[in-house]
Amino acid sequence: MKLAVAKEIEMGEHRVALIPDTVAKLVKLGLEVWVEAGAGEGAFFSDAAYESAGAKIIADTAALWSGADVVLKVSPPKEHEIHWLREEAGLISFLNPLADPALIERLAHRRVTAFAMELIPRTTRAQSMDALSSQRSVAGYKAVLLAAAALPKYFPMLTTAAGTIAPAKVLIIGAGVAGLQAIATARRLGAIVEAYDIRPVAKEEVQSLGAKFIEVKLEEDTQGANGYAKEISAAAKQKAQQVLAEHIKASDVVITTAQVPGKKAPVMVTEEMVSQMKPGSVIVDIAADQGGNCACTEPGKDVVRHGVTILGPINLPATVPVHASQLYAKNILTLLQYLVKDGGLQLNFEDDIIGDTCITHGGEIRNQRVKDALAQLTVNAG
Repeated sequence: MKLAVAKEIEMGEHRVALIPDTVAKLVKLGLEVWVEAGAGEGAFFSDAAYESAGAKIIADTAALWSGADVVLKVSPPKEHEIHWLREEAGLISFLNPLADPALIERLAHRRVTAFAMELIPRTTRAQSMDALSSQRSVAGYKAVLLAAAALPKYFPMLTTAAGTIAPAKVLIIGAGVAGLQAIATARRLGAIVEAYDIRPVAKEEVQSLGAKFIEVKLEEDTQGANGYAKEISAAAKQKAQQVLAEHIKASDVVITTAQVPGKKAPVMVTEEMVSQMKPGSVIVDIAADQGGNCACTEPGKDVVRHGVTILGPINLPATVPVHASQLYAKNILTLLQYLVKDGGLQLNFEDDIIGDTCITHGGEIRNQRVKDALAQLTVNAG
């Protein structure tokens, strides 16, 4: 069975699907691993390191895609890359299926067996395959570093001969994996940290990291079966915003991480709230690529509104490519070890890991939510 690691061509994408260490483990399992020439360069892994691990370096991109049994990627494939895939081949990657159902339809037409890494279930059994969590953790860490660099103040309390410097006040909105890592990183830098999440179960995790939890009692269910936050009603959102307004006003840094899979990110910070913040304050909007949690966010740009710096970074994990690739490669390795039996992919769709993650097979789209998104796309086009 031939596995192929494709070189990422998305602008700013420096990660790679496998690192040399994971290649060596797959070769030991009896699998043949091809790596596109230069695939690891953005993450500082050389072709020579892959060769030493047992991989074959392929310079011809089209030959790599068309000759592989399974192609491994980080970012979703482009149109020409899908065209290179041979029929019945496998593809394992982030695929953004709910935001781009048309891409999934093209993969189905190509009869590709595609696995979307963002759909790995949030279960104990699948924890080591959970790429969404591993990459969001990187994003939460880097968001705090960006905030610290942009803030015209210290993060920690300092006692000096010239007087005492008060610590920065940091507010984290959304206490999922990214938010929790942001809390931990801000605390390590010495800030006073508060956090808010619509899911009451997040309170204990927030407090365990030494942050204060902001409670807003909402009279509705706020957590989906997958553990992620659900979209809430306009009335509940307004109630949350009212409580948050005072906390945002008092903060030096606000980091927003609230995302709902397949939906536009909820606006948690209005322009009115931004206008009430102290000049020099900083907002880092991790949800920028889904529209942003701040009304003033411009995805991919740093802007200043009402004296407040608002950062809208896209694809933060790609800016920490060494460790982001290491974590992602481990996720891919564990999934492959689970899927591959006797030199081929064993597809038991009754298994929740395989059933949830495999979104196209045999020319069909298997995921109902993707089918619904595609139907909505057709309605909108009509």
